[in-house]
Amino acid sequence: MTAPAPGFRPSVAVFKFASCDGCQLSLLDCEDELLSLAGAVSIAHFAEMSRATIEGPYDLTFVEGSITTSADAERLQLVRATSTTLVSIGACATAGGIQALRNFADIGDYVAAVYARPEYIKTLATATPIADHVKVDFELRGCPIDRHQLLEVITAALAGRRPVIPTHSVCAECKLRGTTCLLVGRGVPCLGPVTQAGCGALCPAIGRGCYGCFGPAEATNTGALADRLLEVGMDPADLSRWFRTFNAGAPAFAKESLRHDPQRQR
Repeated sequence: MTAPAPGFRPSVAVFKFASCDGCQLSLLDCEDELLSLAGAVSIAHFAEMSRATIEGPYDLTFVEGSITTSADAERLQLVRATSTTLVSIGACATAGGIQALRNFADIGDYVAAVYARPEYIKTLATATPIADHVKVDFELRGCPIDRHQLLEVITAALAGRRPVIPTHSVCAECKLRGTTCLLVGRGVPCLGPVTQAGCGALCPAIGRGCYGCFGPAEATNTGALADRLLEVGMDPADLSRWFRTFNAGAPAFAKESLRHDPQRQR
């Protein structure tokens, strides 16, 4: 996205697919910053904020949620066609989300177990990220996303530059906070070494291992971490589930999860 001309207010749209709305709420949680933002852009479509809608095309579009139905896959194509710059936000939009757990099983079994009349349910066999269906200009990770990173993406779009978002692991954030490594020091299972930074290492700061909310870091060695977790006593089945949380569909996490899946070993 190139920098807008002086006085021009770029149109911003926010669309939701299969998700919990948490990442959209991160935008509303910007509070004071939101007031300044409202003066710099035109909110053209944002159902979480207002019923007012302005037809596209849109200069900057944020998409939350994964694609789980054929209808949503078609709707996404329209969103992409009317968006100059499209940014997927959150674990659902960038890695399929928690609903990507269906990717490891038979969707028919899930539907039959949940619904009394499964024949009425129309859904895809998998939950997939936005980038699997359309061109995405930037992905913002997190479950939910960090509001400061979101503001950086918007600011970068207004300035016509690429967002500056860290791609190193959560371990770097632990060091910045002065938090002792839980895995090395206490043998606590932690996905920090393979997870992208962004949360400020919140869980390790209170003695809980990282759950991988921001997905795989740019350079990960999930195999080495998994071997270490097995050494400290983690059961292979638990290890498999450990990689199947908010970013279960992320290729690096999915591959490692399958490597330790007891069902697959039979």
